[in-house]
Amino acid sequence: MSTVGTFSLCGADTITIADRLLTDLAAGEVAKLSYAAELATVKAGKNGNTIYVQNAAGFQAALELRVIRGSKDDQFLQSEVTAYRETPTLYVVKNCTLAKAVGDGAGTVVTDTYTLTGGVPSKQVEVVVNLEGDTEQALSVYTWIFGSTTRAIG
Repeated sequence: MSTVGTFSLCGADTITIADRLLTDLAAGEVAKLSYAAELATVKAGKNGNTIYVQNAAGFQAALELRVIRGSKDDQFLQSEVTAYRETPTLYVVKNCTLAKAVGDGAGTVVTDTYTLTGGVPSKQVEVVVNLEGDTEQALSVYTWIFGSTTRAIG
C-alpha cells in the first residue's frame, strides 16, 4: 500500500499596501510578517486552576518589505514615511493584504490571505555603501507596524 503525502505548491503571491500592488520587489525574501507578542497569556494557579487571558498586543504585527532601491514602489513607500514623519497626527493609517496562492498538486488552489489594518511606517530606510558588489545596497527595506491582522484560508 502506497501513501501519498500532502503537497504545497506556492507561487503568484501578491502584496498590496494602501491599494497599491507592489511589483518592484527584491530577490529572495521580499516580505516578512512577524508578531512580537503572544495571542494569549496563561497562568497556573492554586489547586490546578488555570487563567487564560487574550493578549490584545498579539493582534499587532510588523511587516518588513524589501523593494528595489529607486523604483516606483520605493518612491511610493518613501512618500508614506515622509508623510508620517511630517504630520503624524494627520496621517491616514494604511491597510495591507498579503495573498499567497497555494496549490495541492491535484488541481485545487486556495488563497492564504493576511489582512493587516491600521498600519504606519515604523522605521526609516537604512543605506549601505559597499564597493565589493554587495547586492543589499540596491535594496530599500521598509518596516511597518499594523494594529490588527487576520488570516483566512480558502
